[in-house]
Amino acid sequence: MRPVIGITAYVEPAGWAVWRDVPAVLVPEAYVRAVAAAGGRAVVLPPDDADADVLRMLDGLLVAGGADVDPRRYGRPADPRTESRPDRDAGELTLLAAALDADLPVLGVCRGMQLLAVAGGGTLHQHLPDLVGHDGHRPAPGVYGAHPVRFAAGSLAAGVMGPVGRVNSYHHQGVEDPGRLAVSGWADDGVIEAIEDPDRRFVLGVQWHPEVDADPRPVTALVRAARGEPVVVADLGDRADRPVAFG
Repeated sequence: MRPVIGITAYVEPAGWAVWRDVPAVLVPEAYVRAVAAAGGRAVVLPPDDADADVLRMLDGLLVAGGADVDPRRYGRPADPRTESRPDRDAGELTLLAAALDADLPVLGVCRGMQLLAVAGGGTLHQHLPDLVGHDGHRPAPGVYGAHPVRFAAGSLAAGVMGPVGRVNSYHHQGVEDPGRLAVSGWADDGVIEAIEDPDRRFVLGVQWHPEVDADPRPVTALVRAARGEPVVVADLGDRADRPVAFG
């Protein structure tokens, strides 16, 4: 059987056929396609903080990207440019706490990486342009940026990604302090691009969006971890332009 991967989702107004502005549970289809392409079965999880019982039916958890984490979750006042979804925060933090306790494989994407840091006692930068002096991580509404990335030698992120040169980017916040997690990837301007928990079998956060990239190795690694298989890629040296195959 395919491993079952839960993907966290929004509740947002949506329209289809004759219906308009109907509250709907939404997640970009790219996440579902990426999980399916990696050999998993995707299950969409609406915000729900009553309990984390659904984890008993999952083999892995993908915390998807989206709106900003509420700064009250890490003890900061909100910047005027911060747009949060408290229902997602509550539901996803409930799932994350239980998933980490159960050592369930977890991948956090963009907001999901930031939420992993907050769950681990860390903090966020609320508006990266104030820190790095440019808008390269979110060039324009709905437009992905791209930038170089490097990974810590021997880290899970390096093992999963291999010698890549660039990743995509769409975010205006970032990890300031990873809390109990370890930083394992950086952009060329110093922004944290990957965090992980070396004490668990697979807990990885990536700041970019592998679900819309031509190289969705983090999603593939999550599905492999959910199967109990190795997730580390072959060592291809310092060549960033060579294809990387899982080993």
